[in-house]
Amino acid sequence: MGMSSVALIFACGTALFSDGYANGVIGSVKTLLTRIYGAEALAKADYGTTVSSVTFAGTVVGMLVFGFLSDKIGRKFGMMLAAGIVALFSGLSAASSGAHHSVGGMLAMLSTMRFFLGIGVGAEYPCGSVAASENSEEANISKRAQHRWFQLATNSMIDFGFVVAAFVPLVLFWIFGDNHLRAVWRLSLGLGVIPALAVLIWRINMKEPERFRKDSMKNARIPWLLVLKRYGGSLAAISFTWFLYDFIVYPFGLFSSTVFDNITGGSESLTVIFGWNVVANLFYMPGTLIGAFTVDYLGPKWTMITGLMAQAIIGFIMSGLYNQLSSNIAGFAVVYGIFLSFGEFGPGNNLGLLASKTSPTAIRGTFYGVAAAVGKVGAFVGTWAFPPMIEAFGGASTARGNTGPFWVGSGLAVLSAIITFLFIKPLDHDGMVLEDLEFRKYLEAHGYDTSQMGLGTETSSVGSGEDEKKAHVDVV
Repeated sequence: MGMSSVALIFACGTALFSDGYANGVIGSVKTLLTRIYGAEALAKADYGTTVSSVTFAGTVVGMLVFGFLSDKIGRKFGMMLAAGIVALFSGLSAASSGAHHSVGGMLAMLSTMRFFLGIGVGAEYPCGSVAASENSEEANISKRAQHRWFQLATNSMIDFGFVVAAFVPLVLFWIFGDNHLRAVWRLSLGLGVIPALAVLIWRINMKEPERFRKDSMKNARIPWLLVLKRYGGSLAAISFTWFLYDFIVYPFGLFSSTVFDNITGGSESLTVIFGWNVVANLFYMPGTLIGAFTVDYLGPKWTMITGLMAQAIIGFIMSGLYNQLSSNIAGFAVVYGIFLSFGEFGPGNNLGLLASKTSPTAIRGTFYGVAAAVGKVGAFVGTWAFPPMIEAFGGASTARGNTGPFWVGSGLAVLSAIITFLFIKPLDHDGMVLEDLEFRKYLEAHGYDTSQMGLGTETSSVGSGEDEKKAHVDVV
């Protein structure tokens, strides 16, 4: 196994750390802004609603636009521009200020910068993740590690970004203390510049992945009707399961604040609040790491189904035994953490892998971007749907109100597992080669001229002895 190839996979995918960091740090920043300016000032500016909405909108725009651009211009172009956007607007977010130092103006600028930051974060999904998946099937990557390295470079990086995003404000608070909270929130946002710039420099000498050089449609017309006919069903299944996953995971991530508020007895100490926030985010790491070392043996489809069913079982147990578990809130937090961890073991790790390796190279960025964007819509819908859902079950002060989301979330996890079983096909190692060959044959059977596919600097898949031989070995 070539470590240079592994490094290339991480160069493509590691920028998703910025996604985890950017999304994770804003929760602590909101806590700090509330302490500095008061809850009424933030409510008057409608900051809570605005910042979540604009960041979501920016991410969806980035996923859709850059998904298409990564197919028609190139993976490297998209990755370089995405990292530059994240670095620039992380810095501008930290420098947010209003006219005459008004709170409303500062929050308006911060929300605007978060929108553009969201575009850069969203762009990393169909550019960086797709390039990482294509590089994971290079010749010197072991077959028993292809999926693992992809997951460690993408979803594990997102989760690690969440952990660091929780830890950084805590360290800054230890350094600056209660009297300099403005420095804490601005530096917390501004430090997001560093990983983005580091990845930008790392990517400068990269080439386009071999699969893109051989089988892209950069210089050819994409026959969308034929593409939709062949891949529409797979796209719908992956998009819907991604919608369900984000619908579950984002609201439950927010629910962790309620859990730890009970653990701390409602403590207002920022050290306590930030400390438990680190613990909450650490729950994601065991799931994503164990899952990464499992997926090459079970396969992405069955690893995802296993994670979903395990998550559903834990959720049903938490709902049925809520009264007993809630009497020992620390024990409840551990079981809750296992619930979140199985989400990363299953859909968290495998949705991106399935989205990037189910489609052919020519439309992989668009396919991935659409699926990821539908997932973000699920996150948005779930975040808004869960509070009224809790109220409908009896409110947050009742056992029924607290268990309601777990019943719903567990039921949706089972539904997602069923959809995965019925409609999502298994992935083979080196499966991209075979998919590209089959896609070419499909296009030619429908009268499409495939001679313009590829960049012209590499031998195309058609007639390439190495690719034909590689695909034949996989089928056998």
